[in-house]
Amino acid sequence: MTAAAFKAARDFLLTHRTDYATAYRDFRWPEVTQFNWALDWFDGELARGETAHQPALIIVGDGAARLTFAELSERSNRVANGLRALGVKRGDRILLMLGNVVPLWEVMLASMKLGAVVIPATTLLSANDLADRFERGRARHVVTTSSEAGKFDGLDSRLTRIAVGDPVAGWTRYDELLAAPAAFEPDGETNADDPLLLYFTSGTTAKPKLVLHSHRSYPVGHLSTMYVLGLLPGDIHLNVSSPGWAKHAWSCFFAPWNVGATVFIASQGRFNARTMLDTIAANKVTTLCAPPTVWRMLIQEDLKSIQHSLREVLGAGEPLNPEVIDQVKAAWGLTIRDFYGQTETSAQVGNPPGQAIKAGSMGRPLPGFQIRLLDPDDQDAAEGEISIALDPRPAGLMRGYQQDDGSIAGLSGVAYRTGDVASRDADGYLTYVGRADDVFKASDYRISPFELESVLIEHPAVAEAAVVPAPDEMRLAIPKAYVALVAGAAGDRATALSIFQHLRARLAPFKRVRRLEFYELPKTISGKIRRVELRQMENQRAAAGAREPAEYREEDFPELATR
Repeated sequence: MTAAAFKAARDFLLTHRTDYATAYRDFRWPEVTQFNWALDWFDGELARGETAHQPALIIVGDGAARLTFAELSERSNRVANGLRALGVKRGDRILLMLGNVVPLWEVMLASMKLGAVVIPATTLLSANDLADRFERGRARHVVTTSSEAGKFDGLDSRLTRIAVGDPVAGWTRYDELLAAPAAFEPDGETNADDPLLLYFTSGTTAKPKLVLHSHRSYPVGHLSTMYVLGLLPGDIHLNVSSPGWAKHAWSCFFAPWNVGATVFIASQGRFNARTMLDTIAANKVTTLCAPPTVWRMLIQEDLKSIQHSLREVLGAGEPLNPEVIDQVKAAWGLTIRDFYGQTETSAQVGNPPGQAIKAGSMGRPLPGFQIRLLDPDDQDAAEGEISIALDPRPAGLMRGYQQDDGSIAGLSGVAYRTGDVASRDADGYLTYVGRADDVFKASDYRISPFELESVLIEHPAVAEAAVVPAPDEMRLAIPKAYVALVAGAAGDRATALSIFQHLRARLAPFKRVRRLEFYELPKTISGKIRRVELRQMENQRAAAGAREPAEYREEDFPELATR
């Protein structure tokens, strides 16, 4: 009955995919007590009947492959049996560090079938990062490539070590798992709230947190992601995302397979925009989701020359600036839709297909989520911290944060606070303001770094920017921009003047960036800017009365005084 309830909820959203009012008003999360998505849904529904021989996974480029739902079902059964023979059991933690190769999807499915918990990890992690994940994540098994095996030297010798690729001394070859029997029998029922995934956050402001998801929160929760992506059965869905981070599970695993779409991977050693566009066209990709960095690279190509099959295009990670949206609309007649969520949740706010889109807005609350904007006193406000009401608790919300001692800090109170600030207009549309820790006051005005950064990156010389408060005796703080330049741009006075002039033409006086510095931005391993480091550096410089040679200030430019 649990799979039937899941399917009924899915079909309701498909039926009302362009009727937001009905979908939001009447959707209810399916009641599931015992549920194993890999067994009950992937094997029980997708790998049988009409969809069994449809492509589930297509990889083009490096590691090219094409597997049907039935083939992936059988192969993941073999992997599950192979892992069980090596001692993997229900509740064990498996660190999975693979790129976009077939074993990634096989191990994910196999682990779910066993009731094991996967700790996804990017291949960019260092040996120290991995040691932290093993210690705090309590991993007992690892699956990675032969080329990455050396990073695990020195860790507990009792670890089960499995390598994809060439033989490595002391490691089991992944291919040996595929020699196990094709029929799999679970050791018992899986409770919907049993642990499934343990994610380490990117750590933009502090040490990475450990986010624990269950067999309910991501498989069932990503019905909301399926809905906002606008996916339909039989779609070919390309999500440009790196394995190891939550967005990969969102849109390269759960959301497409919730609807019976094909996960499409364009594997490139180094990203090439033209090659990506040609691949999209040649393989008749129907739905595309990509971060702003990718979209900004794609519009540098001749989009009009691409004979594509795209129906839905989406941006994720941060809102796109209007110029990119306008260029895609002019070339393809498609509007890039934005949506919002976190590692801790599935998609919770967005612009579903068929809805009016407001420039700069990330949309409205998605079905199954009651979104409040709360001030510090837990009172509703027109601008406040994005918070998810816990009564009723949505399926697409983590179980909680795992503490260093292994205990789980569950969620309590009236709402889960995301740490992000947004404003809401009269029509219920939300606009992202910034991280609660990043928003600051200057001359008693509230400043959204994200808003200023969005204007900065519209300047042709600016590749990336981060705005932080610089201490100021008169105003308390003034906005300062750390700027990374595009290749070939000079970090000199002329460029600084051009950027200041660009900002003055587009921002109200109280929002103006008063200082800027050309700087290589500090980032987390997932590529997110660590503004906390920049804030700390500004405070230290102010205390020391120091000024860097690469810093430019408005008062340095007499020509600005007349503008």
